[in-house]
Amino acid sequence: MISCWSTCSTLSSGTSRLNVETHDSLIQQLVSEAWLRIDRLPMRSLSKFAVCLNDQHLQHSRLMGHITGIVDERLLSIDDARILTALMISVSPLVSPRLRDALVRRADHLLCTVDPSNYNIPRRMVQFLRNTKYVHRPLLEKCNEIFLRNIPRLDAENISIILGLYQSLQFNSCDFRLAAKQRLTELIESSSNPFSFTKLFVALAPMANQDVRDGSVSYLWSDTRVTSLRCLQLVSCGFVPLRLENTALLLADEFNAQQALAVAGALEEIRSRNVSLLNKIALVIQRNLPVYRSVEVARITQALFLLQYQNPELFTKLRNTLVNFLQHSFFPYEVTMLTRVLSTLPSPRLDEGVVSRLDAVVAQCNLNELNTISFAVAKWVRNDLSYRHNTHSKYVRLLQALNRCGHERLKTANRLDLVLEELKYISGEWFEEMLLEEAMVTLQRMMDQISWTNVPELAFFLTRINHLCPPLMDRITSVTIEHIDKIHYSATYAILLPFSVLNYDPVQADQLYDACIKRFTPHISSFDPHLLVLLAYSLAVADCFPEELIREIFSIDFLGKLDSQLETLPDALNMRTRQRLMELNRAVCLECPEFQVPWFHERYCQQLQRKGNGHVSPVQQQIHKMLGEVLGGINFVQVAVNTPYHYTIDFECKLDKHLRPLLYSEPSTLQISDRGKVLWDTSSAEHNRDELPPGAQRVAVDFLDSKSFCKNSHHMKGEALMRKRHLEILGFRVIQIPHFEWNSMELSTHDAWKEYLKKKILR
Repeated sequence: MISCWSTCSTLSSGTSRLNVETHDSLIQQLVSEAWLRIDRLPMRSLSKFAVCLNDQHLQHSRLMGHITGIVDERLLSIDDARILTALMISVSPLVSPRLRDALVRRADHLLCTVDPSNYNIPRRMVQFLRNTKYVHRPLLEKCNEIFLRNIPRLDAENISIILGLYQSLQFNSCDFRLAAKQRLTELIESSSNPFSFTKLFVALAPMANQDVRDGSVSYLWSDTRVTSLRCLQLVSCGFVPLRLENTALLLADEFNAQQALAVAGALEEIRSRNVSLLNKIALVIQRNLPVYRSVEVARITQALFLLQYQNPELFTKLRNTLVNFLQHSFFPYEVTMLTRVLSTLPSPRLDEGVVSRLDAVVAQCNLNELNTISFAVAKWVRNDLSYRHNTHSKYVRLLQALNRCGHERLKTANRLDLVLEELKYISGEWFEEMLLEEAMVTLQRMMDQISWTNVPELAFFLTRINHLCPPLMDRITSVTIEHIDKIHYSATYAILLPFSVLNYDPVQADQLYDACIKRFTPHISSFDPHLLVLLAYSLAVADCFPEELIREIFSIDFLGKLDSQLETLPDALNMRTRQRLMELNRAVCLECPEFQVPWFHERYCQQLQRKGNGHVSPVQQQIHKMLGEVLGGINFVQVAVNTPYHYTIDFECKLDKHLRPLLYSEPSTLQISDRGKVLWDTSSAEHNRDELPPGAQRVAVDFLDSKSFCKNSHHMKGEALMRKRHLEILGFRVIQIPHFEWNSMELSTHDAWKEYLKKKILR
């Protein structure tokens, strides 16, 4: 029977001209026979049979459901990791959370019996975790250790697969990325055919230095007689530097449909501006457009659009193809994906066929899909000129349906883990205005389901939506303290984040921080460097500086490892980590001088200041003008003052011991343009501080906009408080002007604003 299924798989893959009706008839016969014999199959044969079912796209069939039941019953009898992992991947679409956990435990047990040189078995285990969207860090770390030991034996394809799985699971391994980068660099010379080079390019390009990505072999193009094969021979012989994008340009004409798709995705990730390469990739894509599936056309469209590729004819074809796929799709996830991509393309108005399909599927969509559709509808409303002043009924109906389905889904939800999964990436105005309040009610209704397994996800969600909810955070606190030994050490970062960011101290705050610090401290050396920096910064915001953690981060060895890792990280995460390291360095220097950590970010801060001019909002310009009136003249106040350790305060003034304003000896080195731009004096990036007479004080006046407060209250966030602490250490008296006070009804006149500033500053 197994051999028959294997033959059928081969036939359906295109190696035979067997017609569809004969193929389907054969499948039905084999399914009927399988029901009679499946219970008697040994596990090895059952695993092969399950793989065959997957090959026939029958992973959701009743037969696969029966196999899942057999796996559940006989799980403890499986002693071969190869058999187990084949079954895990096959049944992954159908496993319950209980069976998923049992499979992970069995895989964890059998991994110890696997030959360390066999990297395929741990790769399949990671693939199972990806398929089930389950981040089980202990198993991931064990698999990662095996991958690291096998780096010299991994080819570009396997490295690309592993990196893709890690990305899907949001699992970062600094050691693996660095080792993979080195291995891939070694493979450049041997990757001279389209298949191997595509795998290499997709894996290495996002991690490669700029000179590796786009270095020049331009003189080769001056001779049109040089063929691509000869160019590759010159490159492999070392006559010119090996450069990824230019090698891709040499091979582009030989790419097939899937290879062009993969390269386009990688070019999007590195934000390439190589027009010649984009043109060649676009030609291959346009030639193969009929063979792409819907998800592939969506990926292509998104990549070319984000790369700002200019080809109206191709985009018209892509749009028509997307609309055709959408009108014939019945899967909510597919309709949502296609709708999102279509909304990015210029279109005079929303197609009626698209509206009809959306109406048909919204009731089946999860919260994240509803939110994505709301984004698309909002874009169409903004861009549809014919309905600029009168929103058309088709948009209104869609938005009403989205609102209704979202509320119903939250009200009928009964499993916290599923709700958190749907809320994981949700954001935007529609969710905040229509569903956020209902979502918080739903989460509080399910507080008894908060456990050590889901507290990191819940805590991260509260941080991301900037919403202070004491009942939920108190529950997170108690569960974390009680079960801290079961929680993975790296999850302490996500758990502590809302408490520091939202500036919330539960009754058991000391116990919470102590428990988390004791949990992660023995594992400090196991953290990815960038994550350790982010963890230390979040603790610093909460005025917490564990000595062992601080000394580890500011050691020469750690900073060297961090520097190496930053080269492999995406640009956004790279910049964020650098910024957080600077802010942590500043916090330690100001609040923990006993650690004797040097301030080594002076040049970094000066470069940031030179790169970008600041911006003063209309409200800040208004305050600046009124401060001049209150203090007796514009020369009594300075704007956008750069302090030691490079804080930029909105306004500074000086008062003598009798609280009378003091005149500045020199005018401000900054100017505000008519459009609110802060224009820095390039001759001096630093603020020249006048000496204060005895008893005088410097006053820092900061306007706090909505970003300094939780969204659902006037509760000030942790970073604003840390900034106030630091300015006070630097010798300032700090006055903060919350936006809700300045814009209140009480301060609606010129005199009221002036009196408010007088009370704040002079009394």
